[in-house]
Amino acid sequence: MSELLKKLNETKVFLDSKTRLKPTVGIILGTGLGGLVSEIDIETAIPYSEIPHFPLSTVETHEGRLLFGHLSGKNVVAMQGRFHLYEGYSMQKITFPVRLMKQMGCTTLIVSNACGGMNPNYTPGDIMVIADHINLLGDNPLIGPNEDELGPRFPDMSEPYSKDLIALVEQIALDEKIKIQKGVYVAVSGPNLETRAEYRFLRTIGADVVGMSTIPEVIVAVHSAMKVLGFSVITDACFPDALEPANIAEIIRIAGEAEPKLTTLIQRTVAKID
Repeated sequence: MSELLKKLNETKVFLDSKTRLKPTVGIILGTGLGGLVSEIDIETAIPYSEIPHFPLSTVETHEGRLLFGHLSGKNVVAMQGRFHLYEGYSMQKITFPVRLMKQMGCTTLIVSNACGGMNPNYTPGDIMVIADHINLLGDNPLIGPNEDELGPRFPDMSEPYSKDLIALVEQIALDEKIKIQKGVYVAVSGPNLETRAEYRFLRTIGADVVGMSTIPEVIVAVHSAMKVLGFSVITDACFPDALEPANIAEIIRIAGEAEPKLTTLIQRTVAKID
């Protein structure tokens, strides 16, 4: 047995000793987007620090707990805080929780993040459904020996984000009268924000928003044959010719204001997932 499979098995045994709930939907909550937690009927909450082989979140706005419970009639497991390349973690560490979600029975992964908007049609506070992504992190969680038990050597990425789930969200947004965008997310390593020239470059290659997360988890979810749905909350405008210094407090405030709408979209989507 490989080291990865051994660690997954050990962690699953630990979690099985803490909860009998068998989740089918995994959720990763990004910066300032933890309010969905209040809608989850939590059965078990476990600090990351207690979970074998789990990294610790070093970002102040991330609580760092793994939650098992019920949302919209479905069994879910939610990460209240994620991990990033800029924290010094390897891609394998960052994506370990997604591997674990699959091992525990999840067939769908829902991810969210806060990001900078580069599309001039977007405004801070908008919610974008991720239709596709560009990986500029400079790394990939699948590099190294492939675990055939977990997925294929060369996973297809023609539909990393489920078209069916995107269509479902678009209908729900229409019903709820929630404005949403649909576009391309690009991930860079951070932790510094981008220069004017970098924003121009990222926009030129086809990205609508930019962030520092999400893509590693999505790659592993696709490798694991999970359906993926991704949301980005645009927290600041990143227009090169009108660029202003980023205000982290303002970014968190805007994410918080968008949170109720995102919560509604996720709640209703989870209710309709088979």
